[in-house]
Order: sequence, then structure tokens, then C-alpha cells
Amino acid sequence: MSAGETVWEWISGGLILTGATLALTAAIAIVRFPDTLSRMHAATKPQVIGLILILAGAMIQLRGHGNIWALALVGLFTLLTAPVIAHLIGRTAYREQRDRDGLLRVNELGDDLG
Repeated sequence: MSAGETVWEWISGGLILTGATLALTAAIAIVRFPDTLSRMHAATKPQVIGLILILAGAMIQLRGHGNIWALALVGLFTLLTAPVIAHLIGRTAYREQRDRDGLLRVNELGDDLG
């Protein structure tokens, strides 16, 4: 193994470890946060960034193989679907928690869902 390959292995390992740490903190936050709107944040942002970092580390490990394109597609579909899912969950949570009007400082959806 050459010095260049060792550097790539360290970079790959760092990306995978950082991504796994972000995914772990997101999972802990989903369990610990009190309401759906708070959990929604933990389920989308750190989870998606963690997955992208893990996929980037795996791509570095698999450089030269055809499986890299499958990993790139997984990352792309995750980036495309996570905001849509978060938006739908947020609107549903808002509709279910309408009696808790003090939860939000500015109620921008108050007139739209009437």
C-alpha cells in the first residue's frame, strides 16, 4: 500500500466516522425531542448529511468500481425526497396540533388551512 492510498483510506474513514456520528446524534435527538416539529428537524438535516458523508466515504473506498454510481443515486434520491417528506410531515403535524397555537410565534399557515 502506497502513501497515497493510505491518505485516501484516512479520508474515507474520517468521512464515514463523521457521518455515523451525525446519524447517531440524529437518532438520539428523535427519541429525546418533545414534539413532532422538533423531531422533524432531527430526522432530516443531520440524518441526510450523515448519510451523504457515509456515502462519500464509501465512494472513496470503492473508487474504480461500478458500484459508485449506485451510491451516487442513493445520495441524489435522498437529497430529493427528504425535503418533500419533511414538508408533508410538518404540515400534518401542524394540522394535528392546531389547539397548541402558543407553540409558534408567527402563524403563517393560520389562514391557508382554514
